Amino acid sequence: MSVEDNSSALPLPPGDPVVSAGLEIAMKWGAALGGPEQLKIAFEALEPQLKRDHQALLKRLEMQREAATRADENATAAAEREVRLAQEKRQHALWTARLYVGAVISITMLGAGIYVAKDVWWLAIMLCGPSLLAMGKLYVLQRSDTTDMDAVTRAARNATSTASQTQPPPLP
Repeated sequence: MSVEDNSSALPLPPGDPVVSAGLEIAMKWGAALGGPEQLKIAFEALEPQLKRDHQALLKRLEMQREAATRADENATAAAEREVRLAQEKRQHALWTARLYVGAVISITMLGAGIYVAKDVWWLAIMLCGPSLLAMGKLYVLQRSDTTDMDAVTRAARNATSTASQTQPPPLP
């Protein structure tokens, strides 16, 4: 008894060529193997191999997913390292610029204090005294304490009060 002669076979849908082609192939395989019992035996023999192939495919997909995850983590870590390196470079450049500015201001104040020491000694005290140290500490160490400002204020007050009490020397 062939599958084509079976009266219980489903009728082919007239409008769907894909389904009709699939049914034709299934009927040919069923007829070639000698019936549904042999087809069932063939499928049962094929099933363990298909399960192994499926497990291997799942394992390969899992390994690909893990590799993609590792690649993403590595890329993220590399990006974070680049950002951190750029930030460190900017901080170093800023620190170097502050150091140079502090050195220039300190040297300028010292030079100006020495230059005016003959004529305006109280200004020389203000330029070369605690204000020089406070400016250097502010730019180089990036710290400013209240004691620094108190010392600058006291030195300026003492210098101006002393300058107001003394009379300028007579001009020859």
